[in-house]
This record gives sequence, structure tokens and C-alpha cells, in this order.
Amino acid sequence: MHPDQFIILNALDIAIVRRSEAELLYHAEVLDLMGLGLSAKIQLHVGGLYGDRVAGLKRFIERYRRLDHEVRRRLVIEHDEKRYSAADCLKIHQMTGIPVVFDLFHHTCLNHGEQVQEILPAVSTTWASEDGILMVDYSSQHPFKGPGAHADHIDPGHFRKFLETSQPFDFDLMLEIKDKEKSALVATGIARHDSRFIG
Repeated sequence: MHPDQFIILNALDIAIVRRSEAELLYHAEVLDLMGLGLSAKIQLHVGGLYGDRVAGLKRFIERYRRLDHEVRRRLVIEHDEKRYSAADCLKIHQMTGIPVVFDLFHHTCLNHGEQVQEILPAVSTTWASEDGILMVDYSSQHPFKGPGAHADHIDPGHFRKFLETSQPFDFDLMLEIKDKEKSALVATGIARHDSRFIG
């Protein structure tokens, strides 16, 4: 599950934090009531910068530690394209043990020079066996829109290159592409030739 952008644990406004905590608990309770194992995750971005990245990371860590156990055992964090990088999320993992979702598009937009082949091994180790398999989000840049805009259609060449560069790591892949099923069919056709594919 991926709560919306209004769920901000590291917000400066404590009312936003309280609403975010309540919403995360609701999501965790839904997954529990469905009888799903701990591999059913709640995916969350780190939040806002508020002019101070270090303080923002610190607030996230402090508030994560105060969350109900039902939420903490299901929460995973994802980097974004403007504020917090995959390297920032790895810092949070070091302090909390929280698994990190890898988003290829976000990493393309915001990184510190790390190639996919460098960062993916580090991200993959954040997932314990009880967390299930590493989660990866995939998209590419829209060719006619500003930086950070998701593509409407899958770019077959770009997707093939990603599959090649992500070897040998196994993961669950989520496509974040506007035309959804059409691109999913193209991606499935390409991925069938990958030894990691399960269809």
C-alpha cells in the first residue's frame, strides 16, 4: 500500500504528524485484518526538507521509532526525485532497520553519482527474509515534459537496459507508467527472456 503525499512523518506541523500516524495505523490494521504476512508493506516517502535535510532525516527517525509496532513492522521507505535520495534512505535504514524501496526514476533524477549497479546491492541488503523480496519501482522520463514527469508509455530500450544493469538482483517490480496495462504487456514480453521472470 502507498498512502498519499499528505502523509508526512517529518512535518513541522504536529497536527500533520498526528494525522499521518493515524493514517499509517489504519493501513497497517487493514493489512492485518486481511491476514497478510509481513511482506505486505506500507510504502512511504521520507517527507519534506523544510530547509534542513539533516534535521528532516532526524525527525523522521525519531517519529518512526514512536510509531505503533503494527506500523513499524510493515513500513518501508522510498526515496524521491527532489528531496531525499536513496543514499539518504540508506542512512535511515542504518539507524532504524527499515527496508528501502528502490525507485529507478527517482534515482535517475536525484543521486550523488551512484550508478544503479552500485546502489542496488546496498538497497537489497535492507530487506530481511521476513520482509519478503526487494521492491523496485520502474519508470522513465516523459520525453516532452519537464524533469520528474513520468512517461506515458514504456520505453522498451530503456527497460531492457534496466533489466541488464539490475542483474543479478531479484525483486518485485512495479511499473509507474501512465498507460498501465498497455505498458505492462510490453514489459512482460521483454522480461520473459530474463531468468528472474515469474509470470
